[in-house]
Amino acid sequence: EPSMGLAPALVKQNFDLIEQIHEAGLTIFMVEQNANMALSIADRGWVLQTGRVVLDDTAQNLLNHPDLRASYLGEA
Repeated sequence: EPSMGLAPALVKQNFDLIEQIHEAGLTIFMVEQNANMALSIADRGWVLQTGRVVLDDTAQNLLNHPDLRASYLGEA
């Protein structure tokens, strides 16, 4: 988890670096609690709940998914 236990400025630096690696054409498999940040740089995402995949879609579709927005992104 690239953001675990880090100050916000370091989280941003980590995600900026991950985005640069991704833009260079490399595939990255990332586990991250911050769904909004992770999906903002991802092509695809999987949402796990108690060890099971409950959502699997493009990052854009997941960011717009009403259940994900309510449960994981803190929106009603």
